[in-house]
Amino acid sequence: MKLSARDSAAFFAKPDPKVAAALIWGEDAMRVAQRRAEVITGLAGREAEAEMRLSRLPAADLRREAALLIDAVKAQSFFPGPRVVFVEGATDGLAPLFDAALKDWAPGDAQILATAGQLPARSALRKLFEAHPRVVSIGIYDDPPGPEEIAAMLAASGVPDPDVDGRALLQDLSRALDPGAFRMTMEKLGLYKQGDASPTTAADITAVAPRSTEAETDALLAVVAEGRAPQIAALLRRLYAQGTTPVSLCIMALRHFRQLHSVASDPAGPGQGIGRLRPPVWGPRRDAMLRQASGWGAARLERALALLIETDLQLRSASRAPAQALVERALIRLAMMARR
Repeated sequence: MKLSARDSAAFFAKPDPKVAAALIWGEDAMRVAQRRAEVITGLAGREAEAEMRLSRLPAADLRREAALLIDAVKAQSFFPGPRVVFVEGATDGLAPLFDAALKDWAPGDAQILATAGQLPARSALRKLFEAHPRVVSIGIYDDPPGPEEIAAMLAASGVPDPDVDGRALLQDLSRALDPGAFRMTMEKLGLYKQGDASPTTAADITAVAPRSTEAETDALLAVVAEGRAPQIAALLRRLYAQGTTPVSLCIMALRHFRQLHSVASDPAGPGQGIGRLRPPVWGPRRDAMLRQASGWGAARLERALALLIETDLQLRSASRAPAQALVERALIRLAMMARR
């Protein structure tokens, strides 16, 4: 049978020991692997592999020897307890093998867990698992985790319930990070909050969230926006040595100054404007951006944006002007504007 999103969440939290088999499929291999690990642990426990109650069968092996699947399902372990046969990389070509194994399956046999990539609605494997009454088919889509899934991750990591700001930041992080990084952040948050039963705040989450890969660029943009022109050349050399291109620097500067303009132009004031940025800005960077937006004002920020747009057009044109020099000149001009 095909499980809905709500039923899937319940199955992952507590897999049904009565099902004969489960198929987990989706384009995101990381999320499929995470769910597969949860199901194996839920069905057979954390020591399943050490106690030889978990059999791993690559799909390629089944294509060479079809009997391996039924043999593994019927085999007995030296250790008591539930058993799982895991088939990785299942495809439509294996549908007849799964069909035969399911018809021969009886209570006490090992449960079958198969994972696959993206399967269309006409997939023979997907149709088999969705039509069979004793098995489940679960599709993992690229949608970010919803509130229920995030709550389950927090509970599993022992993290106290977040406050309103913390909940909003977690939702934003779930959209910004890949599934593996987000889950690791939840685990780090659990360690960070160990022994602290107070609600989880945005400051707690910021303390353990992955640092931006654009940290060096953020430092440069802060120097520019605060008018510290003498520091620009050294930071640019460091960024260029790391492989950053002039065009990407110009794009990131445009994004930063557009955010500042949005904050400065808010009818309710910069304090309200910075709260409307998405994704939200927290911690020292929030304070710095609020200070920059207030200091520049909307009118000067419009002139800064015009300068950056002009520089971007020059970089993308057939001009023979050296790109690094163009960007450095633009940033120095911006820093000089900030000091007026």
